[in-house]
Amino acid sequence: MTGSDTAPGLERATLDKAASENFPVAPFFLPRTWRDDLMAVYGFARLVDDIGDGDLAPGGADARVLGVSATDAEDRLVLLDAFEEDLRRVFGGTPRHPLLRRLQPTVRHRGLTPEPFLGLVAANRQDQLVARYETYDDLLAYCELSANPVGRLVLAVTGTSTPERVRLSDAICTALQIVEHLQDVAEDLGRDRIYLPAADMKRFHVQETDLSRKTAGASVRALVAYEAQRARDLLNEGAPLVGSVHGRLKLLLAGFVAGGRAAIRAIAAAEYDVLPGPPKPGKVQLLREVGVTLRGER
Repeated sequence: MTGSDTAPGLERATLDKAASENFPVAPFFLPRTWRDDLMAVYGFARLVDDIGDGDLAPGGADARVLGVSATDAEDRLVLLDAFEEDLRRVFGGTPRHPLLRRLQPTVRHRGLTPEPFLGLVAANRQDQLVARYETYDDLLAYCELSANPVGRLVLAVTGTSTPERVRLSDAICTALQIVEHLQDVAEDLGRDRIYLPAADMKRFHVQETDLSRKTAGASVRALVAYEAQRARDLLNEGAPLVGSVHGRLKLLLAGFVAGGRAAIRAIAAAEYDVLPGPPKPGKVQLLREVGVTLRGER
């Protein structure tokens, strides 16, 4: 199989995952140039997460493209190092991976800097080394790497970045990351990762073994409710970002906030029992939350 034969398949395998995300990646109502650039950014973010989670397509094609030997193809840290090296070629050279080649025109056209991309690589590298977080502040520091760069890239791609908008965007992105962690408690535990702060688990008398049950007991539910309220507060803090922009970007950002709020409502509707599987909101609930967010309500 040649590199040209492999490239389209590698791109499709990653970009097709956009439809299953909790948030709209590049919805139809955006200008075509924004959609193309946001999908290029998404392709990078999704691929680096797939490397970090061990969710690459079988066969080792990504490793081969990145120049990683077959003996190291299962070593996530080696893959992340190779991916970071290829990322640096985006800013001066010719990247090997098709998704990074797709990203290069966006970086040049929008004047994007390496920092947010490097943050996402660092977050996935941290996932290989850190499986527990002692405090909420420790978790926030992780979200600074794993989530906040995405919002900053959206603002940069759309040419709307200001220091205040970045601050509000960070609050929204951190909230969305916390919500995702709450939805995926069981899945994360299967990867030997816990994103519930250990100090909070102790406060609510939750043991790690409690998270491995088929359904959540009262202590786990109380803990999840507590963390969900934190995420709700962060969404409310960041929501003024929606009113600071206009047109189709306003609708996109409202979709991000609404997606988080709807997910929290779905968690609450499940009585905070997230262990059987991730509670997901329906389309009606999501549209309702979009309307609430656009009107500036809570």
